[in-house]
Amino acid sequence: MAPVVGDLTGNLSLLTTAVQRALDDRVDVLVLPELVTSGYVFRDRAEAERVAVTVEDPLFARLAEALAGTTTVVVFGFAERDGARLHNSVAVVQSDGVRAVYRKTHLWDRETLVFDPGEDAPPLVDTPHGRIGVLVCYDMEFPEMPRMLALAGADLVVVPTNWPVGAHPERDRVAEVIAAQAAARTNGVFIACCDRSGTERGQDWNEASVVVDQFGWVVAEAAPGAGTTAVTVDVFPALARDKSTSPHNDWLRDRRPALYEREVPRA
Repeated sequence: MAPVVGDLTGNLSLLTTAVQRALDDRVDVLVLPELVTSGYVFRDRAEAERVAVTVEDPLFARLAEALAGTTTVVVFGFAERDGARLHNSVAVVQSDGVRAVYRKTHLWDRETLVFDPGEDAPPLVDTPHGRIGVLVCYDMEFPEMPRMLALAGADLVVVPTNWPVGAHPERDRVAEVIAAQAAARTNGVFIACCDRSGTERGQDWNEASVVVDQFGWVVAEAAPGAGTTAVTVDVFPALARDKSTSPHNDWLRDRRPALYEREVPRA
């Protein structure tokens, strides 16, 4: 999707349309971009505050109402106002309302001038489609974050993102996708990342939405330059509960946390 910075009304229309299309296609879990309701490239904090909403905003009730009679899970990013604090947040919504809100804990570049970092661990939501953990964009660059969710029992990690275009070798996928593949493989979880499209105040995006299986292989991805598009694939998140990597190995049981805390000897 290509949200427009500062256009709350227009972006909510984009969100509503995307949700309806997903319902028409009987999608179980819909992941939308980071800050999809507000846009991303803010000039300053004041501009972000003008399109920030609280978790009591009617948009969440309207979305839950649209999901009535379904088990569809919708995950999307929004600028959240919480008293005097301003967060880059993600909501997990089902027909019974908001199941969880996660406030991005690792802020990227100029986000540090606009938002306050979240202080809480990422949530794990039990749904009819598996146990879903939530991260946002730059959070994925810290291996501890998907590991926390894997240890808590996540089957699927969903990651709304805005990945800015950067240089990378043509033979490789962008580094952010490689990081998602590595996190999926080393934790034995499925990962679904939803990037954005469009150009916002001169900033282009990777448009690299991707779904990675529990072995670290890409099973679906956006075509380069596709713009606004949907990436869908059938996965079975419960398979992530088997962490065995050989008849004698297990991704989580083989960890040695006490060893990792030791001081590295200098020779």
